[in-house]
Amino acid sequence: MHVAEAGEGPPVILCHGFPELWYSWRHQLPVLAEAGHHAVAPDQRGYGRTTAPSAITDYDIEHLTGDLLGLLDALGEEQAVFVGHDWGAIVVWALAVMSPERVRAVAGLSVPFVPRGPLPPTQLFQALSGENFFYILYFQQVGPADEELARDPRAALAKVFYSVSAFAPPGAVRRLPREGTAYLDILSDPPELPGWLSEEDLDLYASEFARTGFTGPLNWYRNFDRNWELMEPVGSRTVTMPALYIAGEADPVSRFAPPELMDGWADDLRGKILLPDAGHWVQQEQPEQVNRHLLEFLWGL
Repeated sequence: MHVAEAGEGPPVILCHGFPELWYSWRHQLPVLAEAGHHAVAPDQRGYGRTTAPSAITDYDIEHLTGDLLGLLDALGEEQAVFVGHDWGAIVVWALAVMSPERVRAVAGLSVPFVPRGPLPPTQLFQALSGENFFYILYFQQVGPADEELARDPRAALAKVFYSVSAFAPPGAVRRLPREGTAYLDILSDPPELPGWLSEEDLDLYASEFARTGFTGPLNWYRNFDRNWELMEPVGSRTVTMPALYIAGEADPVSRFAPPELMDGWADDLRGKILLPDAGHWVQQEQPEQVNRHLLEFLWGL
């Protein structure tokens, strides 16, 4: 596992989402370090300079949470505050109910804690999307998305980062029929890069994904139903430690994962914060606001 780290003090582990890297926390690492924390941002399994196993099942929730426990052990720490964005949020929420003794506090960015549902997730996604394209269902099949994104990683990432950010206008993510549609078809080409993403930032992301491909990251999605099965023993548990939720008001993910899903499932929810002028990439789009709320959360522990 490759990690970026800064500072000394109580550990705060920052877990990125799709399709990102440790680099998505570039604005948080120095600020947390200056505030007296040991900030640690790993490239998660299948990403960047961290190992990418070949088996799909090697990306299930037991492996993903196990990686974070292994990181804690390697740091010589019994507990840490875990902060996750997007898929990273799914993993840290799961860790909070699977291994609560190792989680001092937890913060989810863009994705709230989602209780285990009555049906496998892909069945729910199918029911919700009907005949419309839904990217998570498209990602289930090995091959099409892997090849589509790898053809031109820089162009693909530019579309992904732009289309679900607050920089994009309404309608930047198109609603298209499932049949005959690929992932990048529903996204828009940026007329220019968003102000929070420089050419150098995009180059760094693109160079890593050009080297590694996208199969490892996509394999996370291919375990949604397996994770649902694995989480059955802890499906009735609530998040008991201090918790925080932050998202952008313009984040389209909140349409199918609204913060209200957390109601009654977080025993000590310290905040449910929606930031104006932020989309999905909230800690990159509005770093100063995210940093302020994270520091307030940490100071209150």
